Amino acid sequence: MTRAAEFGTGKDFDGLVALVTGGASGIGAATAALLRDRGARVAVLDRDPSGAPPGTLPIKADVTSDEGVRAAVAEAVAELGALHTVVGNAGIGALGSVEDNSDAEWHRLLDINVLGLVRTARAALPHLRRAAEDRPGCVSITHTCSIAATAGLPQRAAYSASKGAVLSLTLAMAADHVREGIRVNCVNPGTADTPWIGRLLERTGDPAAERAALEARQPAGRLVAAEEVAAAIAYLASPAAAAVTGTALAVDGGMQGLRLRPVT
Repeated sequence: MTRAAEFGTGKDFDGLVALVTGGASGIGAATAALLRDRGARVAVLDRDPSGAPPGTLPIKADVTSDEGVRAAVAEAVAELGALHTVVGNAGIGALGSVEDNSDAEWHRLLDINVLGLVRTARAALPHLRRAAEDRPGCVSITHTCSIAATAGLPQRAAYSASKGAVLSLTLAMAADHVREGIRVNCVNPGTADTPWIGRLLERTGDPAAERAALEARQPAGRLVAAEEVAAAIAYLASPAAAAVTGTALAVDGGMQGLRLRPVT
């Protein structure tokens, strides 16, 4: 059993088909593995799907291409027979204040982090509507958002703007599709221990000190594990959350809501 499977119990996704974008690494891979372990048939869409968890269907796709996303979703449905759960996870990060990123960087960030979700949902919705007729309460879209959507973080202007858009998009989509039986939610991770954070730390002068600073920023005193975010995504996507839509679930070690006194 994988570590991801420890966070889920039973086979509550038996008979369901899930699609995870950016599912070959980090939070996406942890989510794909957990959904697989809980009974789903899972398609992983990624620019480099070689890291897709064993037992999932790897499909090469770039969320910046509407044609490519449509083809990938169609391939997943053709191979797996239906589509009940979409996890829009593909995304990139960026550092800097509002002065530091070029227009091209802003456009790329929004193209991937926001429009990538739009393209995925647009391609998936016809299949999700059909699935909702047969499996009420089991059809959902879950976005990977961020603590950056609800808290001001230094040196994250462009990234925060993109994730703020993801939060608003999630709420609007939930309103649009609730009467079709399609639930739409998002998770807001704090700083997660993912390959992107690892690359970010490597670019600093003192990676160990920077990691310690990131850990100290979270009240729990550590980074969030990818598997912990995956567990939250799996809950939102599961039949157990049939009454949950338009919700942003924080998985941040208390970073958003807690204000602890400094340790003396």
